Amino acid sequence: MADKVKVGIVGLGRWARVLTRGSRQSDQIEIVKGYSRSAEKRSAFQSEYGVPSVESLDELLADPEIQGVILTVPNEQHLPVAEAVAKAGKHIYTEKPIANTLENGIRLEALQDKFGVRAMVGHSARLLRGARMMKDAIDSGELGTLSFMESNFSNERALELTPDTWRWYRDKAPGGPLSQLATHLFDSLYMLGGEVEEVTSVASKLSPVGAEVDDQSMTILRFKSGALGYVGSCWTAPGIYFIRVYGQKGLMHFELDFGSWDDPDKVHETSTLYIQRGKDGYGKREDLDMGQSNMFTDELDMFAEMCRSGEAVELEAANGIVALGIVNAALASIDRNGQAVTLTEVVDGARQRVAAEDQSAA
Repeated sequence: MADKVKVGIVGLGRWARVLTRGSRQSDQIEIVKGYSRSAEKRSAFQSEYGVPSVESLDELLADPEIQGVILTVPNEQHLPVAEAVAKAGKHIYTEKPIANTLENGIRLEALQDKFGVRAMVGHSARLLRGARMMKDAIDSGELGTLSFMESNFSNERALELTPDTWRWYRDKAPGGPLSQLATHLFDSLYMLGGEVEEVTSVASKLSPVGAEVDDQSMTILRFKSGALGYVGSCWTAPGIYFIRVYGQKGLMHFELDFGSWDDPDKVHETSTLYIQRGKDGYGKREDLDMGQSNMFTDELDMFAEMCRSGEAVELEAANGIVALGIVNAALASIDRNGQAVTLTEVVDGARQRVAAEDQSAA
C-alpha cells in the first residue's frame, strides 16, 4: 500500500475537528500540521488530536513533506490563503463555498493553471451514501427517465441569531439559509440531475429576532434535460434534510438525521432510504440498507487521490463554481421578484468582470 499523503490544515475551529476525525479513518491521508492565527486554538487542537501546530502559515507551507493543504477558514479568506498555498506548489482543498463571491471563486479556480496545482471544494453532502445510491439508481436506469426532484434543508438558526454573529448580516450570509443550507442541495441535485439551465427563487423573512438576512427560500431548478427540481430552505423550523427523486419507473426518498451531520458514521442508524417502483408500488416500498459510511473520509480520500495524481477529481473547483453560481442565480431571481435567471448569465457575467478587472490591473 502506498504511503499516506501528508497534508496540512489551516483554520482550527469546529470544522477542522470534524475533518480531522474523518481523516483518522482513512488509509490514504494524514493531517500532519495545523495552523491558526489564534495561539489558543493551535494549542487546543494539538492537545486534542496530537497534530503539531505551527506559528505561521509560511512555516506550514515550507514543509516539503506536505503535498496539499485543507482550508477551513472564513469564506472571505478562501482566495488569499489558497493563493499562498498554490504559490508554494501545494494542492488545495477548501470548504464550501469555493469563495465568498463568485468572482473570487473564479480567481481561485484559475490558480490551478497559474501555479500547476489542483483545487477541490468540500461539497461533501453529495457523498452521503443515500445520495450516491440514488445516483446509481438513476444512472443504471432503475428509476427510468428522471423527471422531478424535491429537497429541503432546514433548521432553527434564525431563531437564535444575534448581531454579534456573522450570519445576522446580509453581506456575510446572503439569502440566509439559501447560501448556508440550500447550497448543499444545489450541488447534490446538480450531481443527480446534470447541467442546470435556469433558476427561479423567492424568499421571505419570518424570524422575530430582526436579523438582516432572509430566513426562508424556495428555489426551482430547470435542468437541461427538461427535469425540474425544488430546493427549500428554512431557518425557523426543526432540522431536516431530505431528497426525493422521481423517475418514470419509480422514486427514491432519502431523509437524513440532521443530528448526526457531524458524525456521519451514525447517519445510517437513524436515517431513511426507500424505493417505490411502479404505479401500484406505494404499499410495496422497500427500505434500503445504506450501510455505514463517512462522507468526510470519502472526500479526504478524494483529496489524497488528487494530490497523488495531480488530476481533477469529482469535487473539482469547476464543480464549486456551479454550486456558487446556482446560489447567485437564486439571489438574482429573488431580487427580480422571482424572474427566471439562467446559470450561464450569472457565471459568464462573473467571468467577464474578473477578466475586465484583471485587464485593468495589468
